[in-house]
Amino acid sequence: MGAGGESLGSAGGLNNIIRPVSRNLHLPGHCNPSRNPTFSEVRRAFLKAGAGSALAAALPGCAAPGTSPVLSFTPIAPSSEDLLRVPPEYEARVFYRWGDPVGSPAGMPQFRPDASNSAAEQALQAGMHHDGMHYFPIDGSRHGLLVMNHEYLDEGLLFPDGMRTWSAEKVAKAQNSVGVSVIEVAFRAGEWQIVRPSRNARRITAQTPCRISGPAAGHALMRTAANPDGRLALGTYNGCAHGWTPWGTYLTCEENWHLQFVNGGTITQDQRRYRLSARGRGYRWHEHDERFDAASHPNEFHRFGWVVEIDPFDPQSVPVKRTALGRFMHEGAACAVGADRRLAFYMGDDEAFEYVYKFVPARPYDPAVREKNRDLLDEGVLYVARFNADGSGDWLPLTGRDQGEVVVKTRQAADAAGATKMDRPEWVVPHPVTREVFAALTNNKGNPFGHIVRWREEGGDVAATKFRWEVFVRAGPEGKGGVKGDAFACPDGLWIDSMGTLWVQTDVSPTALGRGDFASLGNNQMLAVDPATGVFRRFLTGPRGCEITGFHTTPDNRSAFVNIQHPGETPGDRSNPDNPRAFSNWPDYAPNGRPRSATVVIRRKDGGIIGT
Repeated sequence: MGAGGESLGSAGGLNNIIRPVSRNLHLPGHCNPSRNPTFSEVRRAFLKAGAGSALAAALPGCAAPGTSPVLSFTPIAPSSEDLLRVPPEYEARVFYRWGDPVGSPAGMPQFRPDASNSAAEQALQAGMHHDGMHYFPIDGSRHGLLVMNHEYLDEGLLFPDGMRTWSAEKVAKAQNSVGVSVIEVAFRAGEWQIVRPSRNARRITAQTPCRISGPAAGHALMRTAANPDGRLALGTYNGCAHGWTPWGTYLTCEENWHLQFVNGGTITQDQRRYRLSARGRGYRWHEHDERFDAASHPNEFHRFGWVVEIDPFDPQSVPVKRTALGRFMHEGAACAVGADRRLAFYMGDDEAFEYVYKFVPARPYDPAVREKNRDLLDEGVLYVARFNADGSGDWLPLTGRDQGEVVVKTRQAADAAGATKMDRPEWVVPHPVTREVFAALTNNKGNPFGHIVRWREEGGDVAATKFRWEVFVRAGPEGKGGVKGDAFACPDGLWIDSMGTLWVQTDVSPTALGRGDFASLGNNQMLAVDPATGVFRRFLTGPRGCEITGFHTTPDNRSAFVNIQHPGETPGDRSNPDNPRAFSNWPDYAPNGRPRSATVVIRRKDGGIIGT
């Protein structure tokens, strides 16, 4: 096999699961060449066959006794203002902004509003574009670790002059602006505070060494000149939604990592399947970090696109890329725990016409001995979903004699297996009690507003290979979708709290916000819904240009952490450094500042339960 791993014909490789597929990318804006059915086609056949009534009997509300939440907060109206709004019974406080010190004992540099912080300082500060997030208790609901992704960056905000000049220092700062934050938080004197300094505080960036484990570890496709044994990668970045494990580790999920790579030579079919292009997204990392030149270092491209496990309680631990969970544009890895302590991790591949996946470890987890779960994610079965027109579904195993090649080329394996091409599958979350699973499908060609799909595994078994599915809600403005209650579009982030409330966060792009059919919806928002009734109530609206993402509550459900990503995002994704406040100046509103992604903490004014 060549250094770039272009062939699918190696002995013992994908030949035993891959069948030929067309190279014709028959629709623009995606890279799936297979002729597998699309979800829209399946859904139309489902409705034509009248399968909905039969499925309603199979999924009658899907609510177990005592799991239906009480949603009594005052719903709020849409907003187009440069403000964060919550119901009148609540208060929201900006808590952790891009550039705030994480609290590392190595240093706590303050944010400079003119963006003149150095690369070394950025490595000790919150990264840009907060995303998936999880609270890990130390002392219940009053003290814990808050861990979050910093998905991507905006050079027009990160540097005083944007990208007019370019240097190794700028690349280093860019790489330190993405990754993960671990901060220690405590509820003191009636409010949440960041503990500084903290032995647990740290940043994980695009320069942090990560161990490679699982079937692709040491594989020929993972070996590079800098790491000839293929077992150590440098960095993780573009983590979007997140995951977690019952033994208290955090999963950052690498999405859109291909955008930092370039290939000025011949782009192979395998590279094209992961959307590698000649210039990438113009990040220019390759100019001072040659590993991002895929023409010269083709296998470096294979070392991203994984789920990365991080132990937040051990600041000396090395993040681990768990390759058994597959390689694609990961949108989360949400864990469902079965009655027999078997686990399933649900994952979306966030691009048009890509797939939904599930990973089932080979053995149950041990709740008594944390150490026994250390490598639980290295062995198991990776499945991809096929949705059938009769409301049934199948989990198709992706296995082969060379499992390392299978997971490196997960998309190609899923193409061959016959998976259903979905409408941008984003966050996928299981209900902790009923075990029904919800998946946000943000939008696609012919489906501009998106929808949420719900399914239940056969027999309630997280390791089942069959399921029953339905469309939980078709999003859209009034008269365009099928939303009961407050209207919304483009669902993205999902979370189900311990009360059984499904929280839905939206990501309407800046090119659509406030325009045409989206005008009545205002800025992006967060809503709450009881899955048993399907009635949506608007809980939060964000500032201009932002995405609402990342939601987690403390165990007592009296505090919620929410991330406000890229306030003031421009239609072109990069801000004008000469006018960084053109679209938003949230949250500081400083006359000489710039918009900053931030975590906000939300509580009821009377200290009550979130959602009531």
